[in-house]
Amino acid sequence: MGIFNRNQHGKWKGSEIVRRYREYAQQFRVGKRRPLNAATYGEDPNHWGHLVMNRVIQGIDAHDPACAQIGIELIEEDRGFLFGAIYKANTAKALRRCESLTHGQISRIRSRVVGMLQSGEVPREYREYAKLLRAVGIGPYRKEIEDAVPRNRFATRAKAYFLNHCFPVDETRAKSPSGES
Repeated sequence: MGIFNRNQHGKWKGSEIVRRYREYAQQFRVGKRRPLNAATYGEDPNHWGHLVMNRVIQGIDAHDPACAQIGIELIEEDRGFLFGAIYKANTAKALRRCESLTHGQISRIRSRVVGMLQSGEVPREYREYAKLLRAVGIGPYRKEIEDAVPRNRFATRAKAYFLNHCFPVDETRAKSPSGES
């Protein structure tokens, strides 16, 4: 029986996440950079991407725009990986609380979440993505949300959430039968 390797590879390898963080920290002029190195318990530190992602999520909670950039890349990732749904959901929660998102980052979040709804690809963590979109606002995507044709019950539920919680209340619907608000 072979050994199951739960470590990430490529873009989500620990050393690659740290490299991108340094690049983004310079780009966003982050004054105090976060130590993203994770304890590896004797394993190769280049592979422990999931431990480094815990540090990235903590950085998003601390309003670090470089960590937020990596978090947005994570929610844009279609590929699944071990504990990916948990990390993606936790990242969306942290991004929802982050006060340092740039206009470009907000635009990417909106595009990703609405694009997933339109395609019908709404994984388990999409519930947190929907709350994230509500927090940053739908921006210019009202028509795309209204025109989305849900392909399964999860997409139907997500669209209903957006229609009920993200759009301004229609005054004619808000009035009571007696004509009072």
